[in-house]
Amino acid sequence: MEAIEQRPIINETLKTIAHRRSIRMFSDQPVSDEAIGTILQAANQAPSAHNQQSWRFIVIRGNKKRELVELVNSKAAQFPKASSVLLRMASRSIASAPAVIAVINTGELIEHGTHLFNMASEQAYDFFRTMEIQSSAAAVQNLLLAATSLGLATVWLGILFLIKDEVLELLGEPKGEFMAVIPVGYPSKMTKGPEKRPLETIVKYLD
Repeated sequence: MEAIEQRPIINETLKTIAHRRSIRMFSDQPVSDEAIGTILQAANQAPSAHNQQSWRFIVIRGNKKRELVELVNSKAAQFPKASSVLLRMASRSIASAPAVIAVINTGELIEHGTHLFNMASEQAYDFFRTMEIQSSAAAVQNLLLAATSLGLATVWLGILFLIKDEVLELLGEPKGEFMAVIPVGYPSKMTKGPEKRPLETIVKYLD
């Protein structure tokens, strides 16, 4: 049978996904409270295990943002060169962005979920811990895409996981299993996204 050429379906959602970029430097144009509220509402619409929504969003600006920059810079020297360089790059991204959003787990699903399932406590903890992380990661992705749809730029600074507990302490939050720090602003310049692997190299079909 002759292969059928499949043309990709294109709509506004798919365009937003395709246009999302990790932007690390931002202009000094402020981000409105309305825009922040819109992307947070999108994040809050993400799927979550048992609909627990065991996440918290923290908007960081002004003095607290400067404290975060100082914290990251001070901790960078404690790590090997590669990690230290990435932490300093992250601090510059935070400094240049007009707003930063932190996403953290509350631990509520872990706390309550262990009583829902009749299994060993250690196994239950790992199970619900993983589900909390998955849920919060979905919220972050919604946030990134919503920001892109509004013409805003973002970057998920995964390197800050190295100093997760110190960042959470600065934000006045208890230690948790997940933390994402996302500068938000308008790009100082747009960059071309990296090439993605061809689908045929990463997809397996089973009948």
